[in-house]
Amino acid sequence: MGRLIKAEFRKTLTTKSWWGLLIPAVLFAFVFSLGWGFTTNDFTDFLGSSDTRELTSMLGINVGEWPVGLLAMAHGINVGTLFPVIFGVFALAGEYSKKTISTTFLTAPNRGLALSAKMITYVAWGVLYGVVLVGAASLGTVLTVDSQLMPSAPQFLGVLGAGILATVLATLFGIGVGAMWNSVVGSVITLVIYLLIVENLLVIVAFGWLDVTWLGGVLPNGTVNGIVGAIGAEAFGAAGVTLPGLDDELQWALQYAAGAPGAFSWWASALIFTGWTAIFFVGGWLVNARRDIT
Repeated sequence: MGRLIKAEFRKTLTTKSWWGLLIPAVLFAFVFSLGWGFTTNDFTDFLGSSDTRELTSMLGINVGEWPVGLLAMAHGINVGTLFPVIFGVFALAGEYSKKTISTTFLTAPNRGLALSAKMITYVAWGVLYGVVLVGAASLGTVLTVDSQLMPSAPQFLGVLGAGILATVLATLFGIGVGAMWNSVVGSVITLVIYLLIVENLLVIVAFGWLDVTWLGGVLPNGTVNGIVGAIGAEAFGAAGVTLPGLDDELQWALQYAAGAPGAFSWWASALIFTGWTAIFFVGGWLVNARRDIT
């Protein structure tokens, strides 16, 4: 197993995909956290004076104590999480497109060990993406958000852990989608369109027209975003155990500001997205355990 894992790292490091996707991931995380930092630094202007007064009375703290830095960090990390998903697609689908999968399977004792080595290797890559994304989002937040509005040390550590968990699961999710589809181009195009456009439209339409506030809390993009975003929402009483008297519209707006509309809590988002990841990853595992190679 050790040699198979070493071989997987060598294969990945000899390609441009790992740094070709890491660079835009860092840039997007930084730019989005920077932009949301400017937007939410004056949270009263962002939320509205009446909603601000209502929320202040519920939380029992003044506006100057709100950790709005969590909101900027969450958006930066969440948008960057798209790139480890794409990176994961290359794990198996990329080998099929480059015709190297035959060598991978034939040089391993069995396909189960080969696939296990890939899983372990890409978990490590997911950790790297998580640490780097949290770092980039933190930098963008520090540059725009007032120091008294930054998250506390425990909150930052929570974001760091959640960010790593999200990127690890996102990478495995990408592996599963690519493994089932067996096409890099098809998987990437479909994932980008669905994650960035289709699901977001579904969530907004469901809330605006059907008054359904929970849809984002069960769909793949919403749940992976909720792993980090719900930490920010929970700081404002809009996720986890919600504040009594908090109306649905304000709760959804706060969740949206945290990048996690519809999220129940960070751990519920993690469990649900783990389920989505398991469906695609196990499906891809089963398909590739029997797929013919040439």
